[in-house]
Amino acid sequence: MQNRLASGDLPGEAQAPQRHGCLKTLRMEWLVAMEKDLGFLFSVWVKFFFLFTPFFALSMFLTSTRGYTEPQRRRLALQVSGAVIVVCIGLYFFGNLIFALFGITLNAFRVGAGALLFLSAVRLVQGNKSMPIAPDPHEDIAVVPLAVPVVVGPATVGTLLVMGAEISDLARRTLGCVALVLAVACLAVILLLGSFIERVLGAKGLDILSKITGLILAALAAQMILTGVHYFRP
Repeated sequence: MQNRLASGDLPGEAQAPQRHGCLKTLRMEWLVAMEKDLGFLFSVWVKFFFLFTPFFALSMFLTSTRGYTEPQRRRLALQVSGAVIVVCIGLYFFGNLIFALFGITLNAFRVGAGALLFLSAVRLVQGNKSMPIAPDPHEDIAVVPLAVPVVVGPATVGTLLVMGAEISDLARRTLGCVALVLAVACLAVILLLGSFIERVLGAKGLDILSKITGLILAALAAQMILTGVHYFRP
């Protein structure tokens, strides 16, 4: 005993390296989990952002507000963003309920929503902008047609239902909701800066960005269809 005390090998000192090792392990596990969560958040945010076709939405927003003043445009942009986030959160959280109500399997809906998303992507790439909107400053166009169906069209509705239904973990679903809110916030910023973006890029620049968005949506649609077909069980 005296030899141990003399050498300084106390019980507390012997356990200190073990505690340090445990803390280091816990810290590494926390960092790995945080990295995975941030990667998931960024991945879902990118999907939602391009799903809203922001540059096509901006083109339609600018076309429909030619007779508006800048304060009217900014107020309308906030109204559109508010309507989009309410509709999207409802679709995101009630996807499973809708599937159960109609007896539709998730994979069958993946195929259907992917097909609609692919058709929307083709229209974007082709530059189809036919959407009759009357530029009347006294007409309320925030919810219909700008929020629905310009931003949240049939393909977006289907994709939101699928993405919400395939995430069952509560923490991941919460992260997905945060990513959805961030994507709508980015859309709101684009609409609020619409006049400035139009001056910088011009109509041709917006058209090019819309077509690039269409290409990305086509890839997302193909992935969704292939996943639905792969896991489909009749």
